Amino acid sequence: MKKIIISTGGTGGHVIPARILYDYLLNKNQIIITSDKRGIKYLNKKKYKIKQIDVPKIKKNIISFIPFVVSFILSILKSYLFLVKKKINIIISTGGYMSVPICIAARILKIKIFLFEPNLVLGRANLFLLNYCDKIFTYNKKLRNMPKEMNNKNFVIKPLIRKDIFLSKNNNKKKSKIFSILIIGGSQGARKFDNLFSKDLVKLSSKFKIKIFHQTSNKNLNKLKKFYSSNYVNCEVFSYTETLYKIVKQCDFVITRSGASTINELLFLGTPFLAIPFPFAKDDHQFFNANYYVKKNLGWLIREGNVKENFLYKFVTNLIKNKKLILQKKKNMYEFHKDYNWYENANSLKNLIKNEN
Repeated sequence: MKKIIISTGGTGGHVIPARILYDYLLNKNQIIITSDKRGIKYLNKKKYKIKQIDVPKIKKNIISFIPFVVSFILSILKSYLFLVKKKINIIISTGGYMSVPICIAARILKIKIFLFEPNLVLGRANLFLLNYCDKIFTYNKKLRNMPKEMNNKNFVIKPLIRKDIFLSKNNNKKKSKIFSILIIGGSQGARKFDNLFSKDLVKLSSKFKIKIFHQTSNKNLNKLKKFYSSNYVNCEVFSYTETLYKIVKQCDFVITRSGASTINELLFLGTPFLAIPFPFAKDDHQFFNANYYVKKNLGWLIREGNVKENFLYKFVTNLIKNKKLILQKKKNMYEFHKDYNWYENANSLKNLIKNEN
C-alpha cells in the first residue's frame, strides 16, 4: 500500500484530473489531495481526503516580492512537515504554481514525484519541476516546450475521463427536433461568452427552433437570464455544475473554451464543438489543445478576435441545414475514442505506481 498525495491547482482544469487520479488509485492506497482555497471548493470533503496548503501568487512588483518569498518558504516548510507526518511515498502533481512548494519539499525528502500534463503545451510549473520528477504523464509524445533531453520521462496515457461520464456514454440521448446549443463558460465562467454571441443567438432563435443551454458565473446568472427572457429565447442558464455531461448529451453542438479536460469529455461523448481558446491562456495552450483535434477533423476552431457579428448565425445555420456536418464529426469522435476503457486506464496507472519502490 502506497501513501500518495495528489497536488492540484486552483481551477477545474487542474482539479478534475486530480479527482480522477484519486478514483483510479484509491483501491489499496491511502490518498490525500492537496490544493489551495480556490481548488478546495471543487472537492467534496465527504468523498475526498483533503489538505489545504495555500501558496502565494507570484508578484511582479518589487514591494511585494519579499513578503512573497517569505510566504513561499513557509509553504515549503508546511509541506515538508506534512509529508513527514503522513509518511508519504509518492507525490503526483496535476500542475499549477501551488503544486511547486510541496514538490520541492518532496524533492528534499527524496520522495518520488510524478507530474501530469493534459495540455499539448508543457505548463510552466511542470517545466520547472521536470528535472525533479520520475515521470510525467501526458496524452501525446510531442509537447511544446518539452526539452528533448527529458523525452525519456514522458509516459503517454489515454485521456483521463471521469468514471460517471464513462458509465453514462451508452445511455440513450434524449431525441428532439429542436437544435440544442450549449455554451460552456468554464469552471470560473467566461464573461466574454455572455455577450459575444448575443445578437446572433437572438437572430437564430427567431428563424429556427433552437434551445440554448448557457453556463456562466453566479455573478452574471440573473443578468443573462433576463437578456434571454426579454428576447424570447428558449434557454436554460446555469452556473458551474458537476453533471455538465448530462446537459452535453442533450445538445447537438457546443461552444467552448479549450481546456484539455473539457475537450476530451466532448470527444468522448461525441458532441461536436466549436473551440474558442481563451486568448490570455499561458503559452496559448488552449489554442494548441484545440488545434490538435481540429486537424484530426474532430471539431472546429476560431480565435476569439475573429468572431464578428453574424459569424455564429451563419455557422449554426449551416449546421442546421447540412446535418451531415454534425454526423461526420460524431462519427470521427466515435472512432477516436471507441477503444477507451476507464478500468484499463486505471489499472495501467495503478500497476505503474505499485511497481515503484
